[in-house]
Amino acid sequence: MVQKFFSPLKSLMALALAAVLVFGHADSALAARGGGRIGGGGFRTPSRTLTQPRSYRSPAGGGYYPGGGFGFPFLIPLFGFGGGFGGLFGILLFLGLANFLVNALRNFRGGEGETESYNPSVTVSQLQIGLLAEARSLQEDLNRMALSADTSSAQGLTQVLQEASLALLRHPEYWHYAAASTQRTGLASAEQTFNQLALGERSKFSAETLSNVNSQIQQGSVQQGSVQTDGATAALIADGDPGEYIVATVIVATQGKLELPRISGPQEVRQALSQLGAVASDRLLAVEILWTPQVSGETLTADEMVAAYPSLTLI
Repeated sequence: MVQKFFSPLKSLMALALAAVLVFGHADSALAARGGGRIGGGGFRTPSRTLTQPRSYRSPAGGGYYPGGGFGFPFLIPLFGFGGGFGGLFGILLFLGLANFLVNALRNFRGGEGETESYNPSVTVSQLQIGLLAEARSLQEDLNRMALSADTSSAQGLTQVLQEASLALLRHPEYWHYAAASTQRTGLASAEQTFNQLALGERSKFSAETLSNVNSQIQQGSVQQGSVQTDGATAALIADGDPGEYIVATVIVATQGKLELPRISGPQEVRQALSQLGAVASDRLLAVEILWTPQVSGETLTADEMVAAYPSLTLI
């Protein structure tokens, strides 16, 4: 009797153990998906330049006043004259007051300009593209770039940004999803805005299996060819199955204004990539180029991509 009771219990325990093993294997496969990263740059507040002192000139017939024109010292001698000069005195007094107010307003606006130049405008832009698995050669291009790029100088970062933009532009037939965003801020808060975007994307990786940041190259434990796939999955990847994807993200901080288009189709993606790739080195502050999966041959399923990148739009 006891044996009959425990027999179904053993069957249930075996099924539960099998389910744990299956789902545990699926979780470990997902955890093995790492990302690649290329980046560098910095946010330095420019030194505040001192303005040249204004030159004071003595106008003919009267005292000194900043910027020239009528001023109160010019009017002082009129206090000794009688009522015959009352009308003229009132006019000159009015002109002196008006001149004083105009110069005060001009100086105030000049101070505002100095504040703006001390904390100049910065644009932080982000472009994400979900590519079909057949564009897996992009993984190899980015991997090679990560192993050889100079990310410690503005010129090197500009070249990296151009090459990454070109690599993405060469595969328009594989663009399937995309999204773009732009944020304007001052230089004092631009680094925080940039880091928040970069950290948000990096947190979607299980690990950064290959990175080149400020010319410091690091490789994780997951190497190319270490991930095993069954025959059916390999065939789907080889055929470019629409259910398998690679996601590439480009985050750029630039001085001044840079407005990326609202993504609704391939034309806007092409325009956004061209804008990012054309940023001059003297305007470029920082760059982050991220892609997942990093290991050549790995891809994301449609469910994984939608869950991790809900802002992507079908194009």
